Amino acid sequence: MMSPNSDTRIAIIGLGYVGLPLAVELSKKYNVLGFDINTARVDELKSGHDSTMEVSDDALQAATSLRFAFDKAELAESTVYIVTVPTPIDDNNAPDLTPLQKASEMIGEFVKKGDVVIYESTVYPGATEEVCLPIIEKVSGLKFNEDFFAGYSPERINPGDKVNTLTKIMKITSGSTPEVADFVDALYGSIVEAGTHKASSLKVAEAAKVIENTQRDLNIAIINEFAKIFNRLGIDTEEVLEASGTKWNFLKFKPGLVGGHCISVDPYYLTHKAQEVGYRPEVILAGRRINDGMGEYVATQLVKKLLSKKIHIDEAKVLILGFTFKGDCPDVRNTKIIDIVKELKDFNMSVDVYDDWACPNEVKHEYGIDLISELEEGMYDGIVLAVDHSELKELGEQKLRSFGKENHVLYDVKHVLKPSEADIRL
Repeated sequence: MMSPNSDTRIAIIGLGYVGLPLAVELSKKYNVLGFDINTARVDELKSGHDSTMEVSDDALQAATSLRFAFDKAELAESTVYIVTVPTPIDDNNAPDLTPLQKASEMIGEFVKKGDVVIYESTVYPGATEEVCLPIIEKVSGLKFNEDFFAGYSPERINPGDKVNTLTKIMKITSGSTPEVADFVDALYGSIVEAGTHKASSLKVAEAAKVIENTQRDLNIAIINEFAKIFNRLGIDTEEVLEASGTKWNFLKFKPGLVGGHCISVDPYYLTHKAQEVGYRPEVILAGRRINDGMGEYVATQLVKKLLSKKIHIDEAKVLILGFTFKGDCPDVRNTKIIDIVKELKDFNMSVDVYDDWACPNEVKHEYGIDLISELEEGMYDGIVLAVDHSELKELGEQKLRSFGKENHVLYDVKHVLKPSEADIRL
């Protein structure tokens, strides 16, 4: 198989947080088509704007060799297909491979002899060969590893991170034959400054990705459990972590709400496959239970503090500052802030949510919440600093407390304030 060259025509399937930055970088060296079924998203990108803010308007407008389309017929001329669609979980925490299956069906309509299909979406080990490639074979009538080939190179995008960007993060690559592995490695190596790591198989690459986020999930879970213990003991968690952090091999994680599309989702892909082969994972699922319960825990802590200040819970008014799953990022997928909102509303409280980073229409559509656009002083019994957006961190204790009534509770979930400045800290 030849190395990637000027004849290589790449189609990126899915133009979200992962697909768009990849399309922009690859278009600097290759003929690239960015495809998405969301017509509004395609129109937005054609106009030169990215609402996810992963690619600046200047960088997007400078990518003059990058084309966008929502008509699948435009995929016909491609020789390399890179799939970057979401891989969510369903209401039972089981993998939902529907987007991946639909993308594979579509590729099956156009794939030709000699073409390469590369998957970047996070899956459990074996999913590419067991689920995706048989679909392409069935639709196309072509034979895998004889007529067309496959690669797996897991995404490592960190939404909102302007330092650790695509080209600065080492890329894991793999291919379905040694020659294809070399091709995939050369393709990514041509744009990733940090270099590549060629895994021995698709399954190894799939497994490597899914445990990256599972390990992080567990590290945060143990810190969250520490926080629960220290809160009962009347010890400030951050001060304990700072003290422990003076040892060279202490891992510096902070307590918090674990949401988003990766850390709170990927472990379930691994546990699903583990149980399928007869092993019941205990540590991973325990970590998930702790992290999934943190929104409810925050709400309960707030309620207890309000009661201790003789504030009536029934019809109390609470302001939640921040709704996205992380600071300085507009992504609201799997945000755990919604768990705080629901729990407080179960106590018959009135809850206002403010977040300038989040898209109001998306929040309304996905969660049924109307974000407030203005902050008023002297209105609230409880103020929850839930997300560490830069502008929220800059407010300071005095301004944050100005939103509260004379008797109120200030809860600093993200350890933005000093211990003495908040009534509660996670």
